[in-house]
Amino acid sequence: MRAFLTRLLVLLCLAAPVQAFETTATSAWVYDVNTSTVLMSKNADVPIPPASMSKLMTLYMVFEALEKGALKMDEAVPVSTRAWKMGGSKMFVEPSDTPTVEQLIKGIIVLSGNDACVVLAERLGGTEEAFARQMTERAKTLGLKHSVFRNSTGWPAEGHVMSAEDLGMLAMHIIRDFPQYYDDFSLTEFRYMDRVPSNRFNRNPLLKLDIGADGLKTGHTEEAGYGLVGSAVQDGRRVIFVISGLPSDTARAEESESIANWAFRQFSMETLVPAGETVLEAPVWLGARSRVGLTTKDGVNVLVPAGSQDQVKVEAVYDAPIPAPIAKGDPIGRLVVTMPGTQEAITPLLAAEDVPEAGFAGRMKGAVMRLGHKAVEAAGL
Repeated sequence: MRAFLTRLLVLLCLAAPVQAFETTATSAWVYDVNTSTVLMSKNADVPIPPASMSKLMTLYMVFEALEKGALKMDEAVPVSTRAWKMGGSKMFVEPSDTPTVEQLIKGIIVLSGNDACVVLAERLGGTEEAFARQMTERAKTLGLKHSVFRNSTGWPAEGHVMSAEDLGMLAMHIIRDFPQYYDDFSLTEFRYMDRVPSNRFNRNPLLKLDIGADGLKTGHTEEAGYGLVGSAVQDGRRVIFVISGLPSDTARAEESESIANWAFRQFSMETLVPAGETVLEAPVWLGARSRVGLTTKDGVNVLVPAGSQDQVKVEAVYDAPIPAPIAKGDPIGRLVVTMPGTQEAITPLLAAEDVPEAGFAGRMKGAVMRLGHKAVEAAGL
């Protein structure tokens, strides 16, 4: 049997060049979660001081400990002198306090409490330094390529860095891995002991806007400037965005709102292939049936840019004919979607049903057909 690479054009749809967004951030990364599409990348792989945005890694470690049973939400945790003396943004715990894990989590998310981070770091790592090493190792296993942690807070320290892409991917891990805890990121207010009544509001400016924002974390130091890791959902479509290096909290608020609006308005999500739908049928060699349906696991959704019309090409690529036996779910080929100005989107094509080998008569018929093809080739026809 000779297999031939088949490229079949299965669909044409309309697309357009998207209007580029020129961000003033020194680093930026914008990601469409539903279609796994990077919409913007500016210095996104450059390690930078992440400031309080690196608290997301501390929270990831805490959430993981909760799921493993190493922590409990109602557990009371002692406050060390070191934690109490932390500067910067605080939850304002005192050495005589025993806040619960739940209170400390909210103190980190809403109040960006450096003291709360140290309390939990010492609880999980023994010392903050040991916990920071654990953070670095866990980040590697999560695929964060440019993240090294020296502390649990994001306090300026030599070598404490993350990239914008790492911050965005970490946000996605939190959203996907711990949906049971993610609601806390949309809290706009949290009071702890009312020691400092004004210290109760979330610094995330997007939570005040009607754009579907539900997280995640701001950050600011003199060296890093103002930054934000944000996420929003509109019409079932989630976007994650990271910006850093803005000159003021006002600039951060305006830039993050503009990026969110751009990401939702300049792109629309289109379903090219619904989940479970057969894309096409491919020929089968020596099978009980002569053809097999090809489908995808979850369908094919793509972002189609808004604006003037252009072509989007969708091709099914596979070797044909496909030899039997074939099991449902076997990878057969791939569906390739190309649009101007974007990377190819590739989705595996899978067998939609079982196709057993043909019986004796069917195999004989196939052998006769094969001999016939060879005879034609030998004759040069």
